[in-house]
Amino acid sequence: MEGESYKTRKVITIGIVSELTGLSERRIRYYEERKLITPERSEKGNRKYSFSDIEQLMDIANKREEGVPTQEIRQDILKEKKKEEENERDIRKKMLRGQINAQFGLRDK
Repeated sequence: MEGESYKTRKVITIGIVSELTGLSERRIRYYEERKLITPERSEKGNRKYSFSDIEQLMDIANKREEGVPTQEIRQDILKEKKKEEENERDIRKKMLRGQINAQFGLRDK
């Protein structure tokens, strides 16, 4: 958990998430079934959510109100995750290149 942001730490119960979002627990579980959200499970099997999950649930709920099908929302979520992973890879490449260049006294062109 060290280095983990308060936004991504999964510690919030489904009841609190329901109160914060105005979504029923049933609706939240439905979004999980549709693979739109992925809570962690406690040792006792209780769902645990993060603040990032709550933001995502609100985004999902807004899109559903606009009539966007859950399948389309899921595709958008997958595209966004892929884009984030590519960005992280690019950053790691640049950092590694910078470390190698610094080690050998090279300059980027």
